[in-house]
Parts: sequence; structure tokens; C-alpha cells
Amino acid sequence: MEAILSTLINGLSLGGIYAMIALGYTMVYGIAKMLNFAHGDIIMIGGYLIYVFMATNNPLLAILLACVGCMILGVAIEKIAYKPLRGASPLAVLITAIGVSYLLQSLAQIIFGSASKMVMVYEFGAVKLLGVTIQVSSLVTLAVTVVVMTALTMFVKYTRLGRAMIAVSEDKSAAQLMGINVNRIITITFAIGSVLAALAGLFYLLKAPSVSNTMGAMPGIKAFTAAVIGGIGSIPGAMLGGILLGVVESISYKITVIAPYTDAIEFSILILILLVRPTGFLGKKRREKV
Repeated sequence: MEAILSTLINGLSLGGIYAMIALGYTMVYGIAKMLNFAHGDIIMIGGYLIYVFMATNNPLLAILLACVGCMILGVAIEKIAYKPLRGASPLAVLITAIGVSYLLQSLAQIIFGSASKMVMVYEFGAVKLLGVTIQVSSLVTLAVTVVVMTALTMFVKYTRLGRAMIAVSEDKSAAQLMGINVNRIITITFAIGSVLAALAGLFYLLKAPSVSNTMGAMPGIKAFTAAVIGGIGSIPGAMLGGILLGVVESISYKITVIAPYTDAIEFSILILILLVRPTGFLGKKRREKV
């Protein structure tokens, strides 16, 4: 029982990180209709910014500055790399996103080197829960993820800016005719997604206190998988997909026989779900206008 509870909480914590990243993917896709494969590398940049700003000896300040830095970077990437491609083919945007991803990894390697950097943000310690020792950082990760997802859902549903985002996601041309600044909405979406990536970088450092230039590669791919499983474009879907993937990964690592095949199992789940429900659990079919 204790082992099951420990595995479940670790899985929920890991799933919370995937969900945080997947929220960035799903918002950008839902509104801009593009897959920003450089999103995972914003996580890595967030980790390095925390590493740099920890020189202030103020963890909260370092986290805040990292979030601001990632937000500025995300907006700059959108303005420089993606905005000129409005109306271009999806393939051109996809290739550009991959190029931006490799550019960020290469720049990080040039600046910080290829060796991992140790980053001790804060030591939360552990608590006893039902006889099981649980890292407080895991509980913090899960709690913050739930708060962020709830806040985003409320923001999109009940604020003027959120409703403008919904309008742009439904029909950019109609939204523009209604006086909505589509470019501004897309820029704000990238800013929000980049802040979420910085928070995901923070939670990764709380689990494993080291950062390298490839830190965001595999988490980014898995978070994209989570977004697709939950229904890309759906905020609750991103949360559901992330939690599911995190729990499956945690359980798989605990079973010695299948532990080496954990990644294969996760991507196999994606294939199976798409065969049964191509739009994901909470995704909606969209009719293309011609």
C-alpha cells in the first residue's frame, strides 16, 4: 500500500510537470494553429536563467526573473521567427520551429558548455503521509499545476481577453472583422505559454537539480504527447493527458521488467488512443471551411 501511494504521488507530480508544458503547447495550437516544437527548449532556458539568477541568493527573485526572461524570449521568437510565416504552409512553420529549437540548444551549449550545471533552488524536505515519506516539492508541483490550470480556464472563459482568444481560435478572419487584434492575441498566448515553460523548468529542477542544453528535449516531446492524448487545444485535456502520462511513467519505472521500455509504452498509448479517438479524450472535431 505504501509503495502504491508513493508511486501514485510521484506520478501525479511528474504528470503535473507534463501538464504545465502541455498547457503551453495546447494554447499556442488552439489559438495560432501551429505546433511550437521550440517550446520544450524554453524549459531549458528557464532552467539556465534560474541558475544564473540564483547568484542573487533569493530563490523567489530568481524564479520571477526567469519567468520574465522566458516570457520576453517567447515573444521575441514569435515576432522574429513565426509572425513572418502567417499564412505560410504548416510544413514551413514546423521546419522553422525545429530550427529555433536547435538554435536555442546550440546557443545554450556555447554560453554554458555541454556539462550539466547543478542548481539547488530550494530544499523543501519531506513529510510523512499515511506512513509514506513524500517529497514536499512533489506536492507543491501538483498544487501549483492545479491552480494554474484552474486560473487559465477561468481567464479564458470569463475575461474579455480570454473570449478574444476563443474567437481567434474559432475563426481568425471573423475575429479580425470584429475588431480583435489577432497578432496581439497570438503574442499574448506565446507569452503565457513561455511563463508556463519557465515554471515547468523550475519543477524539473526541484526533482533533479541539474540543467543542460538538452534538458527540455524529451519533456517537450512527452508533453506534446500528453496534449494530443488529452485533446490538443483543450486546457483540461492538457491536464488530463499530462497526469495520465506521468502516472503511467511512474508505474512503469517501478516494474523492473518493463522499466527500460517506459518511453515506448508511453508513445504506444498515444497511438492506441489516436486509433480509438483521433481528437484525444477532450478534443473536439473541427469542420474546415472551404
